[in-house]
Amino acid sequence: MLKFILKRLGSSLLVLFGASILLFFLVAHSGDPLQDLRESQNPNRETLIAARTAFMGLDQPWYARYWDWLQGIGGCVTGQCDLGLSRNGQSVADLLSNAAASTLRLVVLATVLAIIIGIAIGIVTAIRQYSGLDYVVTFLIFLFFSLPVFWAAVLLKEYMGIRFNDWIRSPELNWPLLIGVAVLAGLVLQAVMAGDLARRAFTFGATAAFILLAGWVLFAVDFWRHPQMGPVVQLVIGLAAAVGATAVISGLRNRPVLKAALVTAAIGLVAYYATYGLLWRTPSALLLAGLGVILVLVAILVGRLLGGFSKGSAVSASLVTALIMGVAIVAEHLMNYWPAFLKVKPRPISTIGSGTPNLDAHFWVVFLDRGAQLLLPTILLTIISVATYSRYTRSSMLEVSRQDYIRTARAKGLPERQVILKHAFRNSLIPITTIMAFDFAGLIGGAVITEQVFGWKGMGELFATGLHDVDPMPVMAFFLVTGTAAVLMNLVADVLYAVLDPRIRV
Repeated sequence: MLKFILKRLGSSLLVLFGASILLFFLVAHSGDPLQDLRESQNPNRETLIAARTAFMGLDQPWYARYWDWLQGIGGCVTGQCDLGLSRNGQSVADLLSNAAASTLRLVVLATVLAIIIGIAIGIVTAIRQYSGLDYVVTFLIFLFFSLPVFWAAVLLKEYMGIRFNDWIRSPELNWPLLIGVAVLAGLVLQAVMAGDLARRAFTFGATAAFILLAGWVLFAVDFWRHPQMGPVVQLVIGLAAAVGATAVISGLRNRPVLKAALVTAAIGLVAYYATYGLLWRTPSALLLAGLGVILVLVAILVGRLLGGFSKGSAVSASLVTALIMGVAIVAEHLMNYWPAFLKVKPRPISTIGSGTPNLDAHFWVVFLDRGAQLLLPTILLTIISVATYSRYTRSSMLEVSRQDYIRTARAKGLPERQVILKHAFRNSLIPITTIMAFDFAGLIGGAVITEQVFGWKGMGELFATGLHDVDPMPVMAFFLVTGTAAVLMNLVADVLYAVLDPRIRV
């Protein structure tokens, strides 16, 4: 395996080297970097042209400028990277650092959500092949996949940004909208649950009634401007997470796994009280990360101690329960500071930029601001990527489910849950792994339109600015990150193939 990895890294470096030469040549000859000065009426125009020519090295052939750039990149081996200066005299390394941090914040969240939602949809539609649910989901998936990014972004800005900001100033109960949401939720859930006509009617009625009642209660308590949860809600979330995770992973009859998940939920409730004052007084990103690591370690320990002969399943169920409770605890603190956030920012959902400039506020208020800035572009990228993951998961699951070993597993009497998750799903992950690798690398460099529409100063903006200015330095910095990400993610995918299917090692 080590020999294979080294060989792939060597060939990848050659590919990156050749691609960098081609890209530098194309950018350097894509236009006139002095065009704005040539059209200027400034009396010092010739002086400015001469200064920029000397600054950008325009009096040298393109390969000499490329060699200077390559020497600066070579310094990264000794920890002294020199990515050069942009046309405006800014350090490209600083521009890249800010742009990469902004884009990664967007891409990582969108990719994780798309993987989780897309794979779940793909599994369900594969199980329910050619059902009404399958046809509806297929139609919606192709609809989302076909949406022009710029048009979908404008719709999100209008309906989830501008109109929501108008509504949140004085929330009013819109009964036609609430009824529509209740009916739609009822139709979706009864299609998922399936069954005979009586069961479908009961599922639809119960879901619609619950949505209507919950909506009325939320408006009655002014939840939209003063949201609250409390320990009872946290306990309900923990119990639901424990039971749901156990039901999906091993089944409720597996008592050791259920016990491990419930104990994790109880520990989560204790952690809710133990960390409440700490997260209220002195919150920080480092503190949240540390508590998250502790939560994961405790969940693994509980699963190992209480799992019995199902330690793997117990650890998985405990981890899911712990992560859900951790998110719920953070969500409660965010809710507590939502009224303070509305005072600082009465129109909370931002449609431009990745953060409110010069915002000097409490940690949770800044957290809410960053989340509000992240909301719309994340939804857009997630919707687009979900279509790909769901279709590949569905087709791969259907192909695997026709194999002989799946029929043998069912003939042996294994539970359907175990057949789907442990046999069919694992063996269908290889094509999905390929999509994950390329999708993550592609989103880093492919969110150009999304960043332009939402005004994010990310990798897309860095690339577009470099092309507009006919400045190879920002474009090459963009290539350095995206090209390296593509190579590494592709290598990770190849290694994961051997983990998922040991036969590939041969």
